[in-house]
Parts: sequence; structure tokens; C-alpha cells
Amino acid sequence: QVQLVESGGGLVQPGGSLRLSCAVSGSVSRYYSMNWYRQAPGKLRELVARIFSSGNTYYIDSVKGRFTISRDNAKNTVSLQMTSLKPEDSAVYYCNVFNTNAVDYWGRGTLVNVSS
Repeated sequence: QVQLVESGGGLVQPGGSLRLSCAVSGSVSRYYSMNWYRQAPGKLRELVARIFSSGNTYYIDSVKGRFTISRDNAKNTVSLQMTSLKPEDSAVYYCNVFNTNAVDYWGRGTLVNVSS
């Protein structure tokens, strides 16, 4: 059984930093990408960052230069380093793995609240 467990969320002041981590257990087979999504109240869930199996990365424009996605294959984790946080970054952040069989795996999410 595949499980994704996020950690690292919390309350941070504008301009601050947080590091989210996602531990992946179980076999996801070969993955196509590991991703971070977020969903703010009243808004649709949106892709924030993606790291492909090749190591290439993708970011939405609003987080470019501030967020960095990385993975540790040995530990089977994917992380999201977030800096220069803004109130509009506040959301529940979800870890996602999309494998080569077109199967999605999701974590339960971790809350990030950027507020003074």
C-alpha cells in the first residue's frame, strides 16, 4: 500500500521560510513525476512544483525563484523549500506522485499559513 505523508507546514511570517517534506512508502512503481500542489480556501487545487524522473523541474510563475523542489531517492522523499513567503502562499499543500501507469497518489496535506 502506497502512503505519502507530508510534514513541515505551520505558521510563518511574511518573508519567512518553510521546508515541506513528503515521505513516500510502498511501491509506486516507476514514477513520472513527483509534485507539490496547494489549495487555498475557496480556490481550486493548483500545481506548484514538479520534479520529473529525469530531474528536470517545473514551477508555476508565482513561485519561481522562491520555491525549490528536490528529491532524495535513497530516502524516498520529495521536499519543497519555500522562501520569501507571501500571504497568498497560504494553503494546504499536498504531495503527489504520478507514476508511469498514470496512477496518482496523494498525501493528506499540510497547512501553510503565512501571516503576521
